[in-house]
Amino acid sequence: MRLPIVHNPAYDAKFSPDHRFPMSKYRLLAEAIMREGLAGPGDFHVPGPAPAAWVKLAHDPAYVDQVYAFDVPERIEKEIGFPVTERTALRAQCATAGTVMAARLALEHGVACNTAGGSHHASRAQGAGFCTFNDVAVAARVMLADGEISSALVLDLDVHQGDGTAEIFADDDRVFTASVHNAKNYPVRKAVSDYDLGLPDGMDDLAYLKTLALVLEELRARITPDIVFYNAGVDVHRDDRLGRLSLTDHGIEQRERMVFSHFRARGIPVCGVIGGGYSKDVEAIALRHVILHRVASEFVF
Repeated sequence: MRLPIVHNPAYDAKFSPDHRFPMSKYRLLAEAIMREGLAGPGDFHVPGPAPAAWVKLAHDPAYVDQVYAFDVPERIEKEIGFPVTERTALRAQCATAGTVMAARLALEHGVACNTAGGSHHASRAQGAGFCTFNDVAVAARVMLADGEISSALVLDLDVHQGDGTAEIFADDDRVFTASVHNAKNYPVRKAVSDYDLGLPDGMDDLAYLKTLALVLEELRARITPDIVFYNAGVDVHRDDRLGRLSLTDHGIEQRERMVFSHFRARGIPVCGVIGGGYSKDVEAIALRHVILHRVASEFVF
């Protein structure tokens, strides 16, 4: 069968093309997925907005209410990087529900991907770094609360540390947080994940993949989760405007294949989310994000 892919047109909040956050990448990614034949127009699983009760499992209820009422304090909006309007709030709600949907599909089919998600800088108290809600944290908490899983691994390979995710699960031993990121990149003040590895600037494909192989073996020895939430940020690419690593398209493809083959060989479902990717050439970013879906489609049962 085809890879279950979750997408909602509301993921694109239609920012101005000159905004630092390349919002149109979500629309372009869906179009690229269809061009590659990974999904047809009617094949996407379409999430609705996440109920506030779901989001409050991972975030402070007062902050959640502010987002749903489009009444977020200006100082928090500045940390997020854009105003929380009706459109951006809806986008956050749908992307969060999309990761819940993708995780449930992964339990059923072994793998599934969201065309958004990976908003890992949102902490319990507020959003930050272009992240309004931490979709992975919400999804894990929803599934734990419903008894669908008893444990989870968040494997974050975005170029930036998953600081919000680490903070949310700091006292929750049901969720193991692992972040492999560029050491000198945002955020300046790193959180403490269950496993952190800061990489030097300029790391290329070969060095990165050798390092990742060692990381996966270390994680094998430490946890056997019911599901893996995989943040496949493409801001590790050598041409990314906010990254400081030097991976190529081929290196990212090998990274994805290494992750999916490792966990599927162990019988562990994987839910992929796209994470970060930044460039004025938004079409190029979308094509890098397609790699996740292309490789994941090899592992559907």
